Amino acid sequence: MTRRGFLSILLALPVLLVCLLSPARGGDERRAPHFYFVQLTDTHWGARDGIAWTRKAVETINQLPFPIEFVVHTGDMLADSIDNADTVQAGLDAMRALTVPVHYVPGNHDIRKTDRKRTTELYRRYFGPFSTRAEYHGVVCLFFYSEPLASGFRVAGYDPLNWLTVDLDSASRKPVLIFQHMPSVGDLMGTKDNPEWPDDSRRDWEALLDRSSNVKALIAGHFHRDELHWIKDLPVYVCSSVARFWDRQPSFRVYEYRDGKLGYWTIYLEK
Repeated sequence: MTRRGFLSILLALPVLLVCLLSPARGGDERRAPHFYFVQLTDTHWGARDGIAWTRKAVETINQLPFPIEFVVHTGDMLADSIDNADTVQAGLDAMRALTVPVHYVPGNHDIRKTDRKRTTELYRRYFGPFSTRAEYHGVVCLFFYSEPLASGFRVAGYDPLNWLTVDLDSASRKPVLIFQHMPSVGDLMGTKDNPEWPDDSRRDWEALLDRSSNVKALIAGHFHRDELHWIKDLPVYVCSSVARFWDRQPSFRVYEYRDGKLGYWTIYLEK
């Protein structure tokens, strides 16, 4: 080999290494999903200043310095006031100022156990189906009404575990995030406001999660506190509330989904 030929090969080596070591290009399908979304929970429109704090949360979300894909409200939009049309419309008007898709999950103060028939009809009128599904960057998001399991009652025409089973199966191998209102984990404080799930419901729920290895996280509200729990290897993220109950500072969460894992920031609201 001539000296010039050897030098040509030597100079070409760095370019070859860059080509071999650089990630493949040409489509999002080759990249690990990476995106942001926001969780609001427990706004309790109709109690105290819940609507005013919702407006503040929406204003803050719209000013975030990076793009978010969607906002999810994990229940208790209302404070047992779904039959007050003015309150519902004021809350929905506040939420309509968001510039991204919004998904809702019913909470125990939206559909009332003691007045199921009437409040389920009203919920459908204002918010749509109990449970819904969306997909972002190849990640399946299941917005799941689990209160019948959590509180041990039935809603006509709705079988929560069957709905979840069908949608988990249809997700195939795609990663899944499940959003719900009341988590199945116990409440450390043991308050009467946060009763534990019935044993049979919890067993069936956890058995289904055991069979679904692509579920990456459960995301809930209800406790009005920032908490992280685990069901075996599955993280359960519990978000604090927008409502200013027990003199807690209103807040919401920004989540980052990267490489199948979730991180988050709690954003505290000020007057």
